[in-house]
Amino acid sequence: MSDIKILVTCPPMLGMKSQFIPKMNSVGIDVFCPDVKQTLSEQELICLVPDFDGWVIGDDPATRGVFEAGKKGRLKAAVKWGVGVDNVDFAACNDLAIPITNTPNMFGGEVADLAVGYLIALARETFVIDREIRLGGWPKNRGISLAGKTAGVIGFGDIGKNVTKRLFAFDMEVICFDPAYGNEKGGDVQFSQWPCKVEECDFLIFTCSLNGENIHMLDAEVFAECKQGLRIVNVARGPLIDQRALIGALDNGVVHSAALDVFEVEPLPKDSRLRDFSRCIFGAHNGSNTKEAVARTNDKALDILLGYLGVGRC
Repeated sequence: MSDIKILVTCPPMLGMKSQFIPKMNSVGIDVFCPDVKQTLSEQELICLVPDFDGWVIGDDPATRGVFEAGKKGRLKAAVKWGVGVDNVDFAACNDLAIPITNTPNMFGGEVADLAVGYLIALARETFVIDREIRLGGWPKNRGISLAGKTAGVIGFGDIGKNVTKRLFAFDMEVICFDPAYGNEKGGDVQFSQWPCKVEECDFLIFTCSLNGENIHMLDAEVFAECKQGLRIVNVARGPLIDQRALIGALDNGVVHSAALDVFEVEPLPKDSRLRDFSRCIFGAHNGSNTKEAVARTNDKALDILLGYLGVGRC
């Protein structure tokens, strides 16, 4: 029997703990699942992480200070659940000889499904109609057709490719913005360097990772180049969009509406001005959260972590 202790702080994984905790316990691995709404604080993690051999990280502030505290305690390895790694100090892990990786390419289809669902809802205002009917109305909002419209997809990784495939089924034109692809053309996909050709886009769909180079890549200067009535979908990371500039663009009509699954501050503050715009849709950083996607990502994260810890999968 093992004497290994694992900490899990990823909310989607915590929601399915009944499926993996018994398996871990059966081989003597203790799993601790704290009550996490979105993330734990850095100080909470500094106090908590040193008590565990392994850590499955969510969107928590996995900083150098946290890893240094963990290294002084029991921490031997970690895995970032999911794709995004902007909250994890990988350099600190390298310096401290703590093995770590993420779980890429696990739910590109699921996030793409949500992005396209948002796109359709923005085009046809289905959510606005629903709200008004619940209040006793019978609205006839006039939407826009998707065929022939141009969508700018920011990021052509697993999620971006899955989004693009779905957009072609609607007979839409697609411009992909990804520095890895330059200004080439691949099949039906046009590539451009941000923000060139942004003025051609009726929709912008953010699917890229967040890094030091693209924070606030959609700001007031770029909004000034955009087509009037732009619709925005963000299923990536909140800080890609300057939220203050977005509010201004919603005020002046450059942006017709936005579907935001992510925000600069999460959860969305109760006093955020974004709440004033009834044509916007808000999510809870929940794009990957389907039973199937979470289950396979849970398995992948545990496989990797137990491998780092020298334990065979149960």
